[in-house]
Amino acid sequence: MYELRAPSPAPVRVSTEPAPGSSPRLLPWLAAIAVVCVAVQLAFVVPGSGLGWDETVYVSQAGGDTPAAFFSAPRARGISYLVAPVTALTGSTTVLRIYLAVLSAGALVGAFQVWRTLVPGRVLVCAGALFATLWPTLFYGSMAMPNLWCALGALAATGWVARALLRGAGRAEPLGAGAAAAVVVLMRPADGAWLALPLLLVTVVRPRMSAALAVGLLAGAAPWVVEAFAHYGGPLTRLHRASEIQGGLGWNLAVDDQAKALEGRTLCRPCTIPWKRPGTTVWWALLPFLAAGGVVVARRAGRSAVILLATGTAVSLAVPYLFLIEYAAPRFLLPAYALLSLPVAECLVRLYDRARRPAGRFTGQWRVVVLAAVLAAHLAVQLQVTSRVSASSHSTSADFTAVAAALHRNGIRPPCVISGEQAVPIAYYAGCASRQTGGHDGSITPAGLRDAARRVPAAVLVAGGGPRPAYAPSGPPVLLAETRDAGPYSAYLFPPPDSAQVQARPGP
Repeated sequence: MYELRAPSPAPVRVSTEPAPGSSPRLLPWLAAIAVVCVAVQLAFVVPGSGLGWDETVYVSQAGGDTPAAFFSAPRARGISYLVAPVTALTGSTTVLRIYLAVLSAGALVGAFQVWRTLVPGRVLVCAGALFATLWPTLFYGSMAMPNLWCALGALAATGWVARALLRGAGRAEPLGAGAAAAVVVLMRPADGAWLALPLLLVTVVRPRMSAALAVGLLAGAAPWVVEAFAHYGGPLTRLHRASEIQGGLGWNLAVDDQAKALEGRTLCRPCTIPWKRPGTTVWWALLPFLAAGGVVVARRAGRSAVILLATGTAVSLAVPYLFLIEYAAPRFLLPAYALLSLPVAECLVRLYDRARRPAGRFTGQWRVVVLAAVLAAHLAVQLQVTSRVSASSHSTSADFTAVAAALHRNGIRPPCVISGEQAVPIAYYAGCASRQTGGHDGSITPAGLRDAARRVPAAVLVAGGGPRPAYAPSGPPVLLAETRDAGPYSAYLFPPPDSAQVQARPGP
């Protein structure tokens, strides 16, 4: 007699990897990373910090006692809007730095939180830690510069799109994607365009999401477009002028320039410097391989669509800065780094899991130690470069302060006007208006400068013992200060204006 039995169930493969968003402690970990990031900035970047050239342009647009600097065609006013609440209350650079450091740290937490339902918590924490500890992130977290905000906006926008593609677009996804895209365009319209290419392409099948992205992009671009019609004759004319200022877009292999700049150059233009510290680019050379490894890992875990979207968007954002412009700055690639942190974290978490498995005499414990030592060395390099770049920035700020103080001693006090070498930042430090007769910031004619000098104190700056500019007043130059980078700074002073005219017409 045969006994009837139910067929044995097929063996079920159980994944030991936590599901995306399953970690209840994700937010505290991200918050802890943000707090450490702020602490490093308060220790290395903020003390003794002054505003750099680009920062003085953005901050001077936001009110305060200093006249607004000339706003050239490539710039956008997003950062000026961001700093306006602080500049309306105080002129303290330290307060502004702390405000931006805390605000950017909070935005970092928010941008990575968008991905909490898409990748496992420990991958997300690893990605956040990797991006937050890069020296460009640490240095620019408290700076009045747009690039980090573009990075966090691009990360958030891509995350919202990925959520919509995988789980459908509810109310939050279109709103979040549109708002994040608007932030990117408001900060840097060019970055917004390169972000839009892959995101609009993948959302063709989601008309609602495509519409939200388009509305966000247009809303963010609105101030730039309005200003283009008001001052340039239209967006196309402004784009043409912006392209001229940036050297034009075309095939320019800047990969080597970006690599050299990682040793601590905030701007490498032209990048003909010797490569003194190639060790600072080891992580950068490994980045494509780690990202590719992360894509493979994500594919096996069933997250290939999410990680491929992040990687593809990162590549799109990196293309212009690696292949289409002839100069380099590490901050340009921050949006790409933010998105590539996700596939790299996927790869590193898998390497950690494999390192824990024993294999012969080289036990899992030792392999974990080796991996931890490599990551610790990477972190040490990032902190070292952060310290070096911050010290250089502080030295430049001290030079500007010294030149501005010397101008005050020589009678160039607000209201006043300054032209010549480094006139834009030095005028900000001196409380004067900067007016250049040519170049990217050309905003006045020589005749107009002489006319302004009849009403307010005016000077033309010369650095490094250079020749007297043709539009400068005659007479011997006045030595102002010795600077670290540019050598001696001198000024050609216009004759003092009539005191009655100064009282009657207080501005240049």
